[in-house]
Amino acid sequence: MYLKAFCSPFHRPSLKWYFGKVAIGVPYFFPRRWVKNKETGYRLPVPRKIGFDHCGLGWKTKWTDTGYRYEYSPVLSFVFFKWQIAVTVWVEHPDCYWTAFLYYLHHTKGTERERVGQCKSGFPLMFTRYSVGKPEEKINYYDLILKNKYK
Repeated sequence: MYLKAFCSPFHRPSLKWYFGKVAIGVPYFFPRRWVKNKETGYRLPVPRKIGFDHCGLGWKTKWTDTGYRYEYSPVLSFVFFKWQIAVTVWVEHPDCYWTAFLYYLHHTKGTERERVGQCKSGFPLMFTRYSVGKPEEKINYYDLILKNKYK
């Protein structure tokens, strides 16, 4: 589902690569596998020695069917003993980007321009930033997450 973002009116996500000791969670925990404990019969987590793990876009709805909440970005991980190669789908302003993209995907119809218009009216991303000693600043995140021809 999140792969549709690469061909949408939203800025194209980039891939963020990581090489090093195991440090990237999938999504909340380091890569692991579950083994059965012979004494109790319960399954216990064990750090993965070799293998692939992945997770898609983490999100949920809250209060309404359009109350999207972003939780974590998609990631693909390969572990070889204590070393890891991880690729994360990275975007600027992930909270606004992914929640608007989910609204665009699930609650709009028509051409791309019509759908973007429906996003802006049905799922506004206008926020006010307050800083000590500075005047308040109004920010429309659609200006930051959409490609130029859709702004």
